[in-house]
Amino acid sequence: MTAFKCFSMVSCAALVAGLMAAPAQAETLREALMAAYQKNPTLTGARAQQRATDEGVPIALADGRPNSSANATYQENIVVNANAFTAPSRQLTSSINLNVPIYSGGSVRNAVNAAKVRVGAGQADLRGTESSIFSQTVAAYMDVIRDTAIVDLNRTQVRVLEVNLQATSDRFEIGDLTRTDVAQSQARLAIAMSDLQTAESNLIRSKEVYVQIVGNAPVDLAAPPPLPGLPEEPNMAVAIALESNPDLLAAKERIAAAEYDVKAARGTRKPSVSAFAQGAYANFLGTLGGNVPGVNFIQEQSNAQLGVTLNVPIYQGGRPGAQIRQAQARSGVAIEQEIAVERNIISQTRASYASWKASLQVIASSEEAVKANALSLEGVRAENSVGNRTILDILNAEQELLNSQVQLVIARRNAYVAGFTLLASMGRAEARDLGLEGGVLYDPEINYNRVRKKLNDYATDPNPTAQATRTVDTPAQSVPLVGPPAPKTP
Repeated sequence: MTAFKCFSMVSCAALVAGLMAAPAQAETLREALMAAYQKNPTLTGARAQQRATDEGVPIALADGRPNSSANATYQENIVVNANAFTAPSRQLTSSINLNVPIYSGGSVRNAVNAAKVRVGAGQADLRGTESSIFSQTVAAYMDVIRDTAIVDLNRTQVRVLEVNLQATSDRFEIGDLTRTDVAQSQARLAIAMSDLQTAESNLIRSKEVYVQIVGNAPVDLAAPPPLPGLPEEPNMAVAIALESNPDLLAAKERIAAAEYDVKAARGTRKPSVSAFAQGAYANFLGTLGGNVPGVNFIQEQSNAQLGVTLNVPIYQGGRPGAQIRQAQARSGVAIEQEIAVERNIISQTRASYASWKASLQVIASSEEAVKANALSLEGVRAENSVGNRTILDILNAEQELLNSQVQLVIARRNAYVAGFTLLASMGRAEARDLGLEGGVLYDPEINYNRVRKKLNDYATDPNPTAQATRTVDTPAQSVPLVGPPAPKTP
C-alpha cells in the first residue's frame, strides 16, 4: 500500500468520524450532503445518463449475434398479362431469414470493447459529478452559516450604534457634545442599517442557493465537523489527485475507447463471413392456372436454403478511409483532452491548497485582530469618558472591531470550503469517503451487470419518473427578525 493510499484512508476515516459526531438537535452537514446525494437533479440525471451509457454494451454486442426476421405478403393481381394463362389472381407469401455473423474483421469485437471502456469512463464521470455536488453543498452550507453570522454581527452593530446615538443625543442636550458629534453618530447608524440590509439580502440569496442544491430550506445549521488532516505540502496533494481524481480517470478511459474505435473502423476494410438460412412459402389460393380448363395446378410452393456468405470489400467510395481518419482524429481529441484535464486538476489542487493555507493564516490574523480591536474599543471608550477621545474615535473603533469580526467569519468559511475542494480534487469527497450510510448508496455497477448481457428484444424498463425533488412549493427564504446567534465555524 502506497503512502498516498495510507494517507487517504486516514483522511477519510477522520472525515467520517467528524460527520457522525455532528450534533443531532440541528440540521447537520451530513444531513445536507445526504439530501443532495438522494435528490439533487444534476446527480440523479447523471445516474440516468450512466444507465444510458451502460446500454452501449448490449447494443454493440447485438451486431455480433444472430438475427432473424420474418415477413408475410398478401397480393391481389388486378391486371394480368393476357399471355400469362397460368398467372394467379391472388397469392399469399411468407418467408423467414436467419443470419449468423461469423467474422466481421474485428469491428464488432472492438466496438464492444470501446463500449465497455466508455462504461468505465461514465462511472468515473458519475463520481466526479457526485464530488462536484458535494462541493457545492458544502459551499452553500458554509455560505448560510457565514451570512447568518454576518447578519448577527451587523444587527449587534446597529444596536450598539443606536445606544451610542441615544447617549450622544443626551450629552448634546446637556451641552457636553456638539451637533457634529450627533451627526456623526447618526451617519454611522444609517450606514450600519444599510450594511445590515445588504447582509440580510446576501443571507436570503445564500439560503435560496442552498434550497436549489440541497432541495430543502436550511434550518438552524450546526457547525460542520473538522476536516480530516490534509496534506502537508501541495506536491502530495497533486500526486494523490493524479492517482484518484475521477475526471482524470474518465479522460484516460476515453483515450482507450477512442483507440478501440480506430480498430473498429479498420475492420470495415476487411472481409466478413456470415452463415444464413432462409425459407419461403407461397399459396396461390386456388387461382394458379385458373384460366386453363381441365388442368390441375399445385397451389402451394416452398423452398429453403442454407449457406455461407463471404463479403470481400474491394472499393467503398473512400468511406473506410474517412472513417478511420475520423476515428484517429477523435482519438487525438481524447489525448489532448486528457492533458487539459490533467492541467486543470493540477491547477485546481494547487490553488485549493494555497487558498486553504492562506485562509488558515487569515483566521489566525483575524482572531488576533478581533482581540486587539475589542481591547482598543474598550480603551477608546474609557479615554472618551475623561475627554481624551472623541465620539468619532469610538465610532471608528467600533467599525474596526466589526470589520475584523466579519473578516474572521469569512476566513473560516473560506478555509473550510477550500479544504473540502482540495479533498474533492484529490478524489476523496464522494459518498463512500464521507460515510453517507443513511440509505443504500447508488452503485452503477448493479445496473451495468443487469443489462450488459440481455438478449430479449422485449426486455424494457418502466417509463422513468422524477427522482429529484421540486422546490416550487418551498416558501421564499427570509431573514427572521430575531433569531439565535449564528453557530461558530470551527
